[in-house]
Amino acid sequence: MIPKIILGNGPQATRRTIGYLFGKGRANEHVDPHLVAFWNGFAPDPGRSPHRDPKEVEAQLAAQLDQPVRMLGDKAPKYTVWHCPVRAAPEDPILADDQWATIARRIVAAAGIAPDRDEEACRWVAVRHADDPIHIAATLVRQDGRRPQRDYDQRAVQREARQIEVDHGLRRLKPGDGTAAKRPTSKEHFKAKRLGQDATSRAILRLRVRRAMAAASTEAEFFALLEATGVTVRLKVGPSGDALGCNFALPGDTNDKGEPVFYAGSTLAGDLSLPQIRKRLATTTPEPATVRPGNPWHQATAATERIPNHLIRSSDQVVQGQLAALGAAFDLLPLTAPTTVRAELERAAVAFERATRSRTAADHASACVLRRSVQAIWKEPARHGDGAGLAMLLDVGLTAVAYAMHWHRIRRHAQQQAAAEQTLIHLEAAYAQIAGPVLAGLASRSPGQRIRRRYAHHLQQAVPEHAERILDDPAWDALATVLAEAEAAGHTPTAILDRALSWRTLDDAHSPARALTWRIRRLGERHAPSPRAQAANAHHAAGRPAAPRPQEPQTRRP
Repeated sequence: MIPKIILGNGPQATRRTIGYLFGKGRANEHVDPHLVAFWNGFAPDPGRSPHRDPKEVEAQLAAQLDQPVRMLGDKAPKYTVWHCPVRAAPEDPILADDQWATIARRIVAAAGIAPDRDEEACRWVAVRHADDPIHIAATLVRQDGRRPQRDYDQRAVQREARQIEVDHGLRRLKPGDGTAAKRPTSKEHFKAKRLGQDATSRAILRLRVRRAMAAASTEAEFFALLEATGVTVRLKVGPSGDALGCNFALPGDTNDKGEPVFYAGSTLAGDLSLPQIRKRLATTTPEPATVRPGNPWHQATAATERIPNHLIRSSDQVVQGQLAALGAAFDLLPLTAPTTVRAELERAAVAFERATRSRTAADHASACVLRRSVQAIWKEPARHGDGAGLAMLLDVGLTAVAYAMHWHRIRRHAQQQAAAEQTLIHLEAAYAQIAGPVLAGLASRSPGQRIRRRYAHHLQQAVPEHAERILDDPAWDALATVLAEAEAAGHTPTAILDRALSWRTLDDAHSPARALTWRIRRLGERHAPSPRAQAANAHHAAGRPAAPRPQEPQTRRP
């Protein structure tokens, strides 16, 4: 059940609201509008007065609602109308009018509009004009002339809605924590439909600004990227001449005067205000030109693979920085991926954006390697190769998201946990499309049985607890291929396999052979160590204790 509060002002605010509620709606969606509850027992009902002109009854109802407001004259508050649509989920049973009446009374009581047994409370009505929603409209002056006590009414109404879901057996939504982005209004939805847009201007701008922030290394580059995507930027300049904020508009999105409709960055999302954008960009300045860049796919994969350890051992500030960087990576990946998987990756990015929201200040500097490497991938989209780089990154990304889901669960971040769960669904679908052809290509070059038996023997000695799963895994042939290719490049198969096994546990891997394939692919593309270095590494590895393994989440990655 989703309640949303809208405030109205102006001398005709109540009349406009009542006219809309009893009218046909913006898309003729209002069917049989009528009152299901109201502040007294004799309010006129424009939907149940067949012998009178409906407009006349609407005017009478609006006048009665407005009477306490008019009594204050010039002392009336700026906002005089409290409008709260309440919508049930599509899969919920259709409620009767008396059930909706009970819900409406609970909502206005929770909001402070009309507390129980308060005969001097605000005047209000609840209108039903379809199966699943009602609209509650109230005037914001009590009948005794005082203002209602409606501090934090949105939060109070949401809490009451969660309890109503339990009491009426409705779909139970996740409790919020006040970090969600502002939802598009119904007016914005209708406008998007009229303009032929798949999403509202607010949602499109949020995605474009987030992508520009993920791709940019400097503030100048950030604004240049926005301009390249058609976004108009209007800076808010202080008396000193410094930019204090920025607003964004889409081309063609205008108001009734033909002027661009601007959205402040802070209303698109809490981390898209100019000060927050500057904090993020301050930690992504370009690396010195003297530093020789490595394979950005490998760098991004290695950085992402470290996220589970951060989620277990690091501070909340570092964790938040890691999640923000992973979200930025997901924002950019659709732009570098094959067209066949872009839609799934975009859905994953939109879902995970909610999982990155928190009231904790992020330590963005802790995740600069991931952001820089993904930016390097985005700047050289031709370096896709056979898709192995993207498959490797998605493989470790799935594990990172699974750990994020667990991290949110134990902290009771219900909406973030649900967002991470949804992200896994889309990432797994994209991963299957990318990894399948790559693994099939590797498997087609699998070495002979003698070499495969040699590799299998070492696996049984190195990880007896996983050997059977690895050898029965459909990706075993691909794993044998990358081991053979690493050996041909000068690596010792046992050493490179041991190193891949030491990186992270395989307990949470859906396909352990697949996970090892990507690890060894990365290791095998590095320069092979000299015989002396190999001997030293082997001696060092034999004398040191095994690295501690991170505590696993309760739910294995899908």
